[in-house]
Amino acid sequence: MKLASLLTPDQVILDLKAEVCVDAMACILDHLIEKKFLDKDLRDEVYQALYEREQQISTGIGYGVAIPHAFSESVDHVIAAFARSKEGVEFESIDHAPVNFIVLFIVPKKAYNMHLQTLAAIAKMFNNCEVRKRLAEVTTAEEVLDIFASRPSRTHCEK
Repeated sequence: MKLASLLTPDQVILDLKAEVCVDAMACILDHLIEKKFLDKDLRDEVYQALYEREQQISTGIGYGVAIPHAFSESVDHVIAAFARSKEGVEFESIDHAPVNFIVLFIVPKKAYNMHLQTLAAIAKMFNNCEVRKRLAEVTTAEEVLDIFASRPSRTHCEK
């Protein structure tokens, strides 16, 4: 599943202000609530699920990328958001580097296969250094969506 199909410009945050992963997840959830993508009554439940998942092992996959995700029986479709932090967020990533790009998503509990496909597609896309470079430079949410909708070349690099 393409990430672009899960997002609208209102689900993109270009200047996330958070220093640690728990604050980043809370800010992103609050944004989704403010923009009416997530019911405010589900905030605590979804936050708890994300927090518990993060406690198992960090979703910071390296290269400045984190993919916090969780299941919920209270949602009937995937809810996602993309956030960029210029300063970086501490996510206890596998490479110990701060995270600049966060893709948060909540999946219906019954959609386990979609969860795996979405996670794999996101990880593959962000493994491409050109995608990360382009995302660092964009100035609009629409540009982010254009990057996610494109078929990036298979350029890989160290950072």
